[in-house]
Amino acid sequence: MNLRHTACLLAATALVAIAIADDKAATTNKPPTVETQPAKVVKTDAEWRKLLTPEQFRVTRTAGTERPFGEAYELFNKQGEGTYFCVCCNAELFTSKEKFHSGCGWPSFYDTSKAKGVLERRDTTLGMTRIETVCKRCDAHLGHVFEGEGYKTPTDRRFCINAAALRFVPANAAKPDLKDLEQSKKDALKARAEEEAPPKP
Repeated sequence: MNLRHTACLLAATALVAIAIADDKAATTNKPPTVETQPAKVVKTDAEWRKLLTPEQFRVTRTAGTERPFGEAYELFNKQGEGTYFCVCCNAELFTSKEKFHSGCGWPSFYDTSKAKGVLERRDTTLGMTRIETVCKRCDAHLGHVFEGEGYKTPTDRRFCINAAALRFVPANAAKPDLKDLEQSKKDALKARAEEEAPPKP
């Protein structure tokens, strides 16, 4: 290799080194990406009562449990593909992909949705230790999660959720907005009144 070739090789090596250094500096100087979480939704009991039906309020705001195999559960079983949102704040919680039939009388999911809107925390009420599930956005009580029951699901976990805590939105439909909550309550109360109304002669 002659002197000219050596000089060209050294120059090329220097250019590559400079390019790598510049690229590294540009990457290092980028501001870290921060995953933004939706703002917490905090309301008084009086404000929640304006948005929720009595049953929704009892379940989500006072950690109540609906009766198993009720009307809401039957409706849940008939729902097809879609997404389940928190009835209080419309945070995404589950999808129909994680839904499975456990036979327990309450909606069951083997995992939460990719939105990660469900928080798990220790519950020692009723003289037992369980894992309670709540909405990360508004702390609504959803139900409990159980593990190792032998269900043939990818996780062997059962999110046992109150149907009253969920709002179902079919696939390809618009995601609900917080503004929709009051109208949703009106629709739910109207549907309930129509169900309980005596049949017309």
